[in-house]
Amino acid sequence: MPRIFIDGEAGTTGLDIKARLKAQNIALISIDPAQRKDPKARLEKMISADLVVLCLPDDAAREAVNMLAGYPEIRVLDASSAHRVAPDWVYGFPEIAASQARHIAQASRVSNPGCYPTGAIALLRPLVDAGLLPSDIRLTINAVSGYSGGGHRVIEQHARDGGPAFALYELELEHKHVPEIMRHAGLSHRPVFVPSVGHFARGMIVSIPLHLDQLGAITSEDLRQCLRAAYRQSRFIRVADDPSGRLTADALAGEDILELRVHGNDARRHAVLTARLDNLGKGASGAALQNIRLMLGKAAV
Repeated sequence: MPRIFIDGEAGTTGLDIKARLKAQNIALISIDPAQRKDPKARLEKMISADLVVLCLPDDAAREAVNMLAGYPEIRVLDASSAHRVAPDWVYGFPEIAASQARHIAQASRVSNPGCYPTGAIALLRPLVDAGLLPSDIRLTINAVSGYSGGGHRVIEQHARDGGPAFALYELELEHKHVPEIMRHAGLSHRPVFVPSVGHFARGMIVSIPLHLDQLGAITSEDLRQCLRAAYRQSRFIRVADDPSGRLTADALAGEDILELRVHGNDARRHAVLTARLDNLGKGASGAALQNIRLMLGKAAV
């Protein structure tokens, strides 16, 4: 039975992963809450595991990986953003390329994708790979997330009565997910990324407007067919047949499905790409479970 230690199991993502793993044929290693910040105790737990899942802030995740430098046999899945563009880590998005699931299954170091990048990359990567979008295209990426992805302070603000209905943030336009989106979507030009949080617990919509005139003779149906072809074998990503005229962000709360749509007005030569997911599902712990199962040789994509 594989042995897994979650370093940071008390956080939102850690708790969700732990709950999911209890239903699997897996031995979970736990640490005394009083020792969660004790490096020696943490290292003892990590080296007793077959797989370590890091659900920590970025700096703490880097520290944990450094602690394991002398133990290359211990495999690591990092749910933080610390290693998502690191060249010696495998990006944990199995659907990003035909060979990616195999790379994840064989890797000793895997970085779990971010929630916003999951939606953006799923939309953009197939279109860039197919040449329908140039890699140097100028894009704006808008996104709204449920407050459960915002950490303890944001959760507390929204959990009490009178929490904020909607808020834009990171308006300095330096969000840490942008390099991840660029690297794994195949973009050479930095997009304008505008994240926001809404007064609902779980759910997310990522939307990307396009001027089709900038893409030559390409139509919205061309974009849709490209996405369908890219994900026709996927269990977790589906392309909607009938793009909706109205989307609610929390419709997939509690699910691990990622829904993609192309909303087009070819007469106006406008299109909007949308990705809808649960920020804690395919955007976090659901993706982590998918990667864990691949790393343990237990899953298909």
